[in-house]
Amino acid sequence: MNQPTQAEFPIREQVSSFIEGRYTRTAGHELPVIFPGDARRISTLVEASADEVDAAVRSARAAFDDGRWRGLPVEARQAVMRKVADLVDKHRDELAYLECMNSGIPMRHLQKGQIPRTAYNFRFFAEFLGQHAEKLHGQTDGYLTLVLREPVGVAALIGPWNAPLALTSMKIAGAIAFGNSCVCKPSEVTPLAVARFMELLIEAGVPPGVVNLVNGRGGVTGEALVAHPQVDLVSFTGGTQTARRISASAGEGLKPLSLELGGKSANIVFESADLERAVDGALVGIFSNNGQQCLAGSRILVQRPVLDRFVDAFAQRARRLRIGSPLDPATEIGPLAFQAHRQRVAGYVDIARADGAQLLCGGATVEALEPGFYFQPTAVLARDNTARVCREEIFGPFATIVPFDTQDEACAIANDSEFGLVSYVWSDHQPTVMRALSEIRAGMVWVNTPMTRDLRAPFGGIKASGYGREGGESSMKFYTFEKTVMLPTVPPSIPRMGI
Repeated sequence: MNQPTQAEFPIREQVSSFIEGRYTRTAGHELPVIFPGDARRISTLVEASADEVDAAVRSARAAFDDGRWRGLPVEARQAVMRKVADLVDKHRDELAYLECMNSGIPMRHLQKGQIPRTAYNFRFFAEFLGQHAEKLHGQTDGYLTLVLREPVGVAALIGPWNAPLALTSMKIAGAIAFGNSCVCKPSEVTPLAVARFMELLIEAGVPPGVVNLVNGRGGVTGEALVAHPQVDLVSFTGGTQTARRISASAGEGLKPLSLELGGKSANIVFESADLERAVDGALVGIFSNNGQQCLAGSRILVQRPVLDRFVDAFAQRARRLRIGSPLDPATEIGPLAFQAHRQRVAGYVDIARADGAQLLCGGATVEALEPGFYFQPTAVLARDNTARVCREEIFGPFATIVPFDTQDEACAIANDSEFGLVSYVWSDHQPTVMRALSEIRAGMVWVNTPMTRDLRAPFGGIKASGYGREGGESSMKFYTFEKTVMLPTVPPSIPRMGI
């Protein structure tokens, strides 16, 4: 067992809502916050009631209406957002520790990836904001047409438990960069780092009320937030079933939605691939973040001429992955986020066997690390794409390998899914790559690389993986609306009625 070596930071005994720049003191239903590494209760979450959600939304609405943030010059908002990024850098180890303690994500991944990404989210949108200009159109009949972009109002931002701060901070940065106020709801499983981040926003100079936080379960706090009549738009990252309920609720109020949901993404390895790099990429694509990522390349499609070589190399490397405390910088695979989720992931081993799949490695909990929520990195070889482990999102360290013969078959298998978030293509043959890019139905495709991201580019999926896009210009379009203004250059002739 890997022993934790990470310095500790204080954890709040109780995590409540954060409204108008301070934690609330109201009583409410209490939920345990658990360290997945040993199942120990480390804090208590106080669930926000509908009344507390109402207070948070009204606070955000007041902050928007009085212009305390949106009325600032662009340069002033940019300066505050850069200060937020600087504070994230300063408190990187603390934020990583808090995130690790309530999510089980390994420290190495947090310190090198998710926490720096949080800072970058704010730096990126600060710079992007300064590059935006209004549109001015000249007309021949004595008018100028000015197209303005204005903030929508109050945004409800609902984040996931698999990358709580990195993904929630991207929503916050995108929303407030353009002058909106917002109310955030992180997962009730992982509230710690997001709550600490609220304090850093205030320290950086974001006015109280511009970003408020409510905590609680989706069926209680989340539903009250989405349905609130003063919420103008909703951004959600999470599961497809939850998104259907959010979509129905938001639809009642005709609220714009951005939904980034699940995936069962195809990772296609052609015989023309650099096989060693493809194995490296496939391991990263499914096992990083403990396998709990919507972008996971969980269906690994391998062309038959290289199938045996790929399977042997992949399974051998998967067995050698370092499993242990997420606090240990050497750990590659930590615990799953909560006990019920581990039980669900483990259940897919029997499901795979029932469908005739061959277990290649893993497939069990880690007894030496009980009572932590650990599960061995697992891979199965499926007969074909009809197996349930090829159809359903498992959201854990569980890879399904499917053989194929031709490129037509590979693309057909890749598209034979209710999801359409991302895909991966491994080939050194350019015609193969270009044809795959034109045939694969997904919101993003990575070629010969795993999981790089450019925030200038739109991100989102199709089908059951969601709709809407965020990132750069896509975020601007979502968090603002266009206002057209007609300006006469000379006094126009106006018909006189009623004379």
